[in-house]
Amino acid sequence: MSRLGTITRRSFLVVSAAVVGGVAFGYYKYQQDPANPLTPAKGETIFNPWVIVRTDGVTVITPRAEMGQGVQTTLAALVAEEMDLAWDQVRAEHGPASSAYTNFVAAGASLPFIDYRDSRMKHLAEGAMDVMGKFLGIQATGGSTSTVDAFVRMRQAGAAARYVLVQAAAKRLRQNPMALKTEGGAVVAPDGTRLSYSELAAEAVGIAPPSEPKLKDPKAWTLLGKSLPRLDMVAKATGTAAFGIDTRLPGMLFASVRANPALGGKMQHVDATAAKAMPEVKAVVDLGDAVAVVATNTWAAFKALQTVQVTWGPAPYPETTDAIFAEIAKAFDAAPHGTLRDDGNVDTALAGAKVVTSEYRVPYLAHATMEPMNAAALLKDGALTVWAPNQAPTVIRDKCAAAVGVAADKVTVHTTFLGGGFGRRAEFDYAVQAAKLAKALPGTPVLLTWRREEDMTHDFFRPGAIARMQGVVGPDGPVALKAAVAAPSVLASQGKRLLGMAPPGPDKILVEGFYDQPYGIPNYRVAGHVSDVAVPVGSWRSVGNSHNAFFQECFLDELAHEAGLDPVAMRLKLMGKESAVAARVVETAADMANWGTPAPTGRARGMAFCWSFGTPTAEIIEISQSDAGIKLEKMWIVQDVGIALDPRNIEAQMTSGAIFGLTAAIQGEITFARGAVEQQNFSDYDGLRMPQIPLFETRILQTNPHLSGVGEPATPPAAPALANAVFALTGKRIRALPLNKVVTFAT
Repeated sequence: MSRLGTITRRSFLVVSAAVVGGVAFGYYKYQQDPANPLTPAKGETIFNPWVIVRTDGVTVITPRAEMGQGVQTTLAALVAEEMDLAWDQVRAEHGPASSAYTNFVAAGASLPFIDYRDSRMKHLAEGAMDVMGKFLGIQATGGSTSTVDAFVRMRQAGAAARYVLVQAAAKRLRQNPMALKTEGGAVVAPDGTRLSYSELAAEAVGIAPPSEPKLKDPKAWTLLGKSLPRLDMVAKATGTAAFGIDTRLPGMLFASVRANPALGGKMQHVDATAAKAMPEVKAVVDLGDAVAVVATNTWAAFKALQTVQVTWGPAPYPETTDAIFAEIAKAFDAAPHGTLRDDGNVDTALAGAKVVTSEYRVPYLAHATMEPMNAAALLKDGALTVWAPNQAPTVIRDKCAAAVGVAADKVTVHTTFLGGGFGRRAEFDYAVQAAKLAKALPGTPVLLTWRREEDMTHDFFRPGAIARMQGVVGPDGPVALKAAVAAPSVLASQGKRLLGMAPPGPDKILVEGFYDQPYGIPNYRVAGHVSDVAVPVGSWRSVGNSHNAFFQECFLDELAHEAGLDPVAMRLKLMGKESAVAARVVETAADMANWGTPAPTGRARGMAFCWSFGTPTAEIIEISQSDAGIKLEKMWIVQDVGIALDPRNIEAQMTSGAIFGLTAAIQGEITFARGAVEQQNFSDYDGLRMPQIPLFETRILQTNPHLSGVGEPATPPAAPALANAVFALTGKRIRALPLNKVVTFAT
């Protein structure tokens, strides 16, 4: 029996025990809907946590962070579709921090199941995690879950609002509700009489909606499935969009911080005499693990911080990159933390066979968001208000409340636009610092802005990782694959920060993108080894998939080369009985790229596949050799998303994710010396520039049996596709990123 079954059942029992034991006392509350967190302003009628009717149209609460991925537009369209609104009548706001906006799908996504394999146990465990998710009440944007989580709930919110508006119109017009129709934000009678939603709102809000309002047949959709103008487009194009760093309040002061360059090290002594003497400086605040300067403007705070003399303690981890990776490698000496796939008999298959052995390595990576970490806070009359570009408002609320010493219901969180997130803004450190500054200066709003150098060096990084792999390949492809991955645990690290404990059960993130791929290898084992290196780590776009796809997809290419097999044909054979959906994605990409015909002289192609966040993704890249170095010519991307709610937005995420992955593959690396991060700014941690970006051709398929995420799945295949293309072009098999340490790329 596959060890996957054993581990999964054990994990399910752990989850079930938590629900029955620790959470059972809250089950009654689970069955109750959370209180509506919205309070109507003058001229507003609130129907439910997602729908506000105003005189000029309908405002949809879209409680997921808008960080450029277009989620605000897609979520608003879910409600607008069911309410039969014209798109120009729709407005969107993020709304408050509230358990009413809990992300249920994110909790279930942490379970160690294989997405393309359906089972009763999988559904039972996901149901148990729904209970846990509702009890924890975490409102968060991440894991490519926003649209999947909202797909039913927000359509139901729109359908419920439409139902009561129709009932109110029927009562006023003395008509049968079935005789009325809705269009353009109005109820229309058979004789042409139109009653706008704003006219009906006061009467409708007192009518009870059905518990399960009827949803439209997708064939009747007029907004969903179309490429809509983004709701944030005009504001961002005209410079009027309000990001966190733009927050301004009367009497506001401005701050910045310095923390130990050796991450997690203590602050032993501070001499701020020179800073305090500067006329623009209003306060110097000891935050415990960092020192902050508050001044009349941000630049003054930056300058004053440079004069503060601090004695820092040592790092709680090895001081150099090589020593850190030596520590990670020691994890292989211990028993695996979990073996999430163990098909067949790997040891027997390897014994006496010709074994291909390889070791791969990826570096630590920064998020490098365009907008540095920042937050504003005001503590007044026992209540705390926070303005922050963040991915987890309820976490920000609770952590800031604890830091300041007020109840959570005394904290208001305003989530602004985010100038990039990628998982970094799911953390709360920057907001807690702002809250502490507000406590130090009660009654005065303070905007905290990190210097770019502070942001780059004090991240929660994508962890470095090592993979050791062995494979046996026959004439038709691999007959055995044994893989071990060692890395610090993102799951444990985030769990300790958020909940004070590492989640129980196997660490899915450690091996995701490896154990859960649709490859029918007869003898197939994937084990994860957790390293305790104390460098802070966190979620980075596609998380564990970002390195495991590189490991597996490059090693599969090695095995294909060893056997003289075509990489695409070999993968299709492995996918055979595992997943027709995955095979269709690979076939489509190969057809688009004319894989069956040789690349032009001086060019080569590479391909890779990864199933992540419910979405199978195939990428093929064509590169060329020039005098200036390797040039990225064109990339083909295919995804099967089940239901394409907004094709243009999905395509934007496909290319965005691929560029993110290509940047990391070519030049992304965080290194350490004397315990400190060496990279300081975009000058030494750069992104790909426009001339370096390949042409893109994308295709969206809709045969996947369920709706799936699109924000991250295009990132994992980018690095292995490029590395495989580099091998095809140069004959160099590069097993460690970034690639520019071995080959030169044109700029």
